[in-house]
Formats: sequence, structure tokens, C-alpha cells
Amino acid sequence: MGCQSCKNDAKVAGCNQNGGCLTGGCNKQNTFDWLTTIAPPTTSTFDVVEVRFKGGRKEFYRNAALPLTTGDPVIVEAENGYHLGYVSLQGELVRLQMAKKEVKNEDRLRKIRRKATLKDLEKFKKTKEKEAITLLKARKFVDELKLVMKLSDVEYQADDKKATFYYSAVGRVDFRELLKVLIKKFKIRVEMCQISPRQEAGRIGGIGSCGRELCCSTWLSSFKSVTTSAVRYQNLSLNPKKISGQCGRLKCCLNYELDTYIEALKDIPKVKEPLITKKGEAVLQKTDIFRKIMWFSYVGEIDWHPIGVQRVVEIQALNKNSIHPKELIENNEVASEG
Repeated sequence: MGCQSCKNDAKVAGCNQNGGCLTGGCNKQNTFDWLTTIAPPTTSTFDVVEVRFKGGRKEFYRNAALPLTTGDPVIVEAENGYHLGYVSLQGELVRLQMAKKEVKNEDRLRKIRRKATLKDLEKFKKTKEKEAITLLKARKFVDELKLVMKLSDVEYQADDKKATFYYSAVGRVDFRELLKVLIKKFKIRVEMCQISPRQEAGRIGGIGSCGRELCCSTWLSSFKSVTTSAVRYQNLSLNPKKISGQCGRLKCCLNYELDTYIEALKDIPKVKEPLITKKGEAVLQKTDIFRKIMWFSYVGEIDWHPIGVQRVVEIQALNKNSIHPKELIENNEVASEG
């Protein structure tokens, strides 16, 4: 007897209930639902969302009951008005970000009013078009008042009632006269916000020496201090042009692999004095930390001799006992460079 479902005369294997198998006959045209035992994902009920604004600035806002998805434009409460931003994070991930930035759920957070409409987006676009012209005019006022400060960016509020001027300066700046001029000229409320050179580079953006967009303008949210010791640990040149970013400070990426270098340096011996052999004194020229190879050159010669870390430790121990080996590399020993 063949399968009654597809009229197949072939012998049906399986439960031996040919033609009436509970799984659907011979299963020739069947599909198995692998998700039958898996519960659907639950919708997060956390009522705080993260909203992104110009320059990568992010803040947390309370969401009452609006169905939002990441990337939605929303109208949020602002000081004496409203602003427009884009949802960058929601759900339980927001709770983690709040803990990271030490923001408590019990804190008073501003609310999301509604989703932005097409009219809101068009008005916001026209408002943003004024930012470049406003920045140029404001820089002229700074020059006229002879203030030692650098205006780097302007951000208009979506309701076109307030503008925030971001500037960088070495010390304190008395910009009271500048405030009067800006308020009189642009007929808006003005806020002055001082930022660091790294924050300035993040707001302006650009392409780094690696060929990619600056970390500070894409994903980097906090700036950790970078010292010249990070450069020395990685055996990099102390050339300021190569180790400085567009902000004029040491590159943030110098910290990315620093822990790996510090861990690898534990196996590298410290060479404070030349290695002494019967052929002469050998001075350290270069160290390959990860391949565990150190290059030495004899005084008065230009050739470099690669030897392994263990051989360096051995020669140092011999020199400590006033024993001088014949050469750096003995018995036709060759350091592995692979």
C-alpha cells in the first residue's frame, strides 16, 4: 500500500502505518516547524529610552506608552521648548547604559512627547541649515571682541528658540559681551558650552590616519587619559605627528592594545647595559615583543643580529659572573623570525 497523501506507490518507512501516518504520510512535501516549542520574544517594558542628537550626544528620556523602534525620530522635552532626536537604544540595554553612566531610574528624566511628523522633520531641516551661517557670523564677533576662544560648532533646538554654541579654550573666558551680541543678532536664547579638544574633534568628525572615520565621532563615548608611557610600551616613535590625533592630543587608539603589550613584556628581559662578548660589546637596537626576538649590534658595526629572548637572559647571566661568550649567537644558532 502506498501513501494516500501523495499517491506514492513506494514502500513507506517509519511507523509502518502506511497511508495514515500521523506525521503526514510519507513526508515528501512536509516541513517541520522548529519553533513550535520556542516561546515568542517578550516585549521589553522598560520605560526609558536613549535618544541621540547632533554630535553623538545621547540622553535618557521617559517613554510613557509610545511604540518606538530604534532610529525613530521623536520630539522630546527641552528647556522652555522641545527638541528632535533619534531613538538609539531601548529595552533592557538602556538599563545597563544608565548604570554605566550612573543615572538612576528614580531620577527626574524628561519625557518623550510624541513621534516626529513629516512637518517636524522639515522644520528641523530648515533650522539645521542656519547652523553653518550662524557659526561663521559668531566667529566674526569673537574676533571683533578679541576673545581667546575657538567656536567649533552650533546646535539649534528643533523649536528654533535656542542655540548652543560649543567652544574650546585654554582657560576661563569672559564671554558676557559675546552673549549680548549673539542674543541681539539672532533673536534667540543662547547657551555657551565649553568642550575639550577631543570632544571638539568628535563633534566635527574626520578621517584618521588609519583611513577610517574618527573613533570619537562614531562609537567612542568616554575619553580616557593617554600618556607617553603607552607609546614607549609599544616601541613606537615619539614623533608628535604620528602619535597625535586631529585634536592635537595623543591618539585614543594607543590604549586599545596597551594591555596586550604589557602582558607580552613580562617575558622580555630588561637590557640596561650592553651585552659583553669576546667579539665586543653589543647594544640593543630593537625588540619584537610578540615574536620574542631582540636585535643587537656590535659597537662600531652597522649589522643587526637577531637573537632569542632566552639567549639574552643566558648572556646576561654569564656577564653577571664575569664570563664572556664567544659571540652573541654560538654553535650556528639562528633566532627564529617566523
